[in-house]
Amino acid sequence: MSKGLNIAFFGSSLVSAYWNGAATYYRGIVRALHERGHRVTFYEPDAYGRQRHRDIADPEWAKVVVYPGEGDEHALRMVESARGADLIVKASGVGVFDTLLEAAVLDLQRPGSLVAFWDVDAPATLERMRQDPADPFRACVPRYDLVLTYGGGDPVVRAYAEFGAETCVPIYNALDPATHHPVPPDPRFEADLSFLGNRLPDREARVEEFFLAAAARVPDRRFLLGGSGWEDKAMPSSVGYVGHVYTADHNAFNCTPRAVLNVSRESMARYGFSPATRVFEAAGAGACLITDAWEGIALFLEPGVEVLVADSGEAVAEHLARLSQADAQLLGRAAYARVMAGHTYAHRAAQLEALLEGRHALSLSGLAA
Repeated sequence: MSKGLNIAFFGSSLVSAYWNGAATYYRGIVRALHERGHRVTFYEPDAYGRQRHRDIADPEWAKVVVYPGEGDEHALRMVESARGADLIVKASGVGVFDTLLEAAVLDLQRPGSLVAFWDVDAPATLERMRQDPADPFRACVPRYDLVLTYGGGDPVVRAYAEFGAETCVPIYNALDPATHHPVPPDPRFEADLSFLGNRLPDREARVEEFFLAAAARVPDRRFLLGGSGWEDKAMPSSVGYVGHVYTADHNAFNCTPRAVLNVSRESMARYGFSPATRVFEAAGAGACLITDAWEGIALFLEPGVEVLVADSGEAVAEHLARLSQADAQLLGRAAYARVMAGHTYAHRAAQLEALLEGRHALSLSGLAA
């Protein structure tokens, strides 16, 4: 775009990945937008202990505004401070003030100011609206200039259209090569197979099947589990648990084991076309990735060549039993080449910019005000 945009972004947190799985996604997108000449102010509440568990300082590529996590007046003051921005984004899953913000940002619409809802968990949002006809967000959806989604492909686009969305476009997860890249192995993370993910209700059963059941099938192999909330979970003796893994250690966590496992949340797997952050983090580190099966994998990585796909814990165990170190390295190199060629946040920012250019021209003309 000939002119850099002023973007106001209301999200969970840019500076803390603590109980905040979208952090890497936000950072990659925001950094890439900055590199293309856009200015981003990221508004995040002081909630869920995230500010106490920051893993980056305020970055030079965004202005971070932290506001109190209690008291509607603070959130409304942030909304007012965003007035006049070229693009105002309300992301899903802020965690506090979501209902308030979803409606309040719409008051900022005017010619030259687009308002977008950016859904980082579209399956959960859509399911919530389907189950509750009184959900206030239903009335907001048709009013947004754009709905952007973390993933979901055509199934999510069609579902949002049914709720009246004018335009819905997936901006898929990706790799930020500046933060996720190959590093030397770290003895703390030695294993045959590792998995990193917080304990969440619609993920736990799939982790039991694809990771813990696989570990029970091959007790002579070493497994490593990282992420918050698993402290009291019963596990096979071959599984080590390291708790929350800070972003600075993600590269070593991915580079050290023979293979890294991706386990999608149940809702993400059901919709498909929803690669998790860890898919691109692992590929960007040159790791050998094993993933649970979901529709659309080949859009991102070629099964059998750039990723191994398993439809059960038994299949994970079988992959692991056959996987040599040489084959793991070959798969990792192929995955790395694929994501660098077409799945970085620079690619996603260019896609978003092209989309916004057309929408912003309409807004300036008053046709989308």
